Amino acid sequence: MSTPWLTPEQLAALAPELQAYLAREFDVELGGFDAQFVLGFVADKIAPLAYKRGIADAQKVVAERFERLQDDLWQLERPAE
Repeated sequence: MSTPWLTPEQLAALAPELQAYLAREFDVELGGFDAQFVLGFVADKIAPLAYKRGIADAQKVVAERFERLQDDLWQLERPAE
């Protein structure tokens, strides 16, 4: 399974964790290829939402910092003589 969100190396590293979790929590045995496929599917569905949330969070932080910078600049402004 190819996904733009996870590299093949990341899929291979995460697959055993998913396999262990499913075996432990649900008594489900999943092969390595199937685990990578599931991870790719979930990543393709969730990653765009997480990405959009991250962008929104970053925009909020930048807006707050810009507002503080604007306040600081207003404080530095001197009245015309």
